[in-house]
Amino acid sequence: MFAQSFFRTDNFWAWVLVGVLLFAVILVLILLKFINLWVQAYMSGTRIGLFQLVGMSLRKVNPTVIVRGAISATQAGLPLNTRDLEAHYLAGGRVLNVVQALIAADRAQLNLDFRQAAAIDLAGRDVLDAVQTCVNPKVIDCPQNAKVAAMAMDGIQVMAKARVTVRTNIQRLVGGATEETIIARVGEGIVSTIGSSQSHKQVLENPDRISKGVLEKGLDAGTAFEILSIDIADVDIGDNIGARLQADQAEADKRVAQAAAESRRAMAVAAEQENIAEIAANRAKLVLAEAEVPKAMAEAFRSGNLGVLDYQKIKNIEADTRMRRGIAAGEEAHLENEEDRKKMPGQE
Repeated sequence: MFAQSFFRTDNFWAWVLVGVLLFAVILVLILLKFINLWVQAYMSGTRIGLFQLVGMSLRKVNPTVIVRGAISATQAGLPLNTRDLEAHYLAGGRVLNVVQALIAADRAQLNLDFRQAAAIDLAGRDVLDAVQTCVNPKVIDCPQNAKVAAMAMDGIQVMAKARVTVRTNIQRLVGGATEETIIARVGEGIVSTIGSSQSHKQVLENPDRISKGVLEKGLDAGTAFEILSIDIADVDIGDNIGARLQADQAEADKRVAQAAAESRRAMAVAAEQENIAEIAANRAKLVLAEAEVPKAMAEAFRSGNLGVLDYQKIKNIEADTRMRRGIAAGEEAHLENEEDRKKMPGQE
């Protein structure tokens, strides 16, 4: 009975009417969400349909970003496709930044299209800053917070600071080296130029020879920049590295000589100790030999080869020898005292 009553003609069309009204209300609410963006696009001359905005939302694309980018491009006279903007947004790019870069490049008459700008943006480079730098060159301090120190041929240290004016090369921006490479190459060129100078005075008299020598090396090859000029901002004199190196070498030579002398002294001391030991050994032998004398004399007495008178003569000779040695030692001491007295001040 219920099914029969439900499928009655009057009830069926009533439910259909309710469903249509509900769908219309939902559709209106959805369209009201994007009506403001659609009006902005329409009033600015950008042809973006209302259902296109709904499709963007369903594709997880921010319609506001796309509409603003399309409006800016349209007002600047750039023919950009919203599909390209959506694709760049889904790839993780910065749509508004790319559009602003394209507008700036068009005003500056630079050869930059959307595909190239999108590639630069997806590569992680700031394409808007690159275009601005291409129009308005910037100055890079080399090095940024210090000075490059190098030594001329005369051994004097020269410290220099350069300022490099660069302009972005759009064609080499993708894959080109960054500012750090420019700074490193310029620093290397400064060191090489100063090192090839005969004297530090040449560097002080003509600082421009550094900039000319560095600029001729073509340091911007393989980088994202074009070097316009290299100017030496400051030049100072540092330490006398050559003299310090010579002093260090002399100190090292002195230490080597001292080590060799110490080695020879140690060898001499060792030889002296060996001689002292040998003298002690000879003295021991002498004592042993002298100990044999009384034995020999006793044997001579027993055998009758030595008499009492002979023994007394030997004793007298020994006493006379000791007396002579004592007299000689006293005279030598007297002579030494006389010489010391003559050497004293006030003594003739």
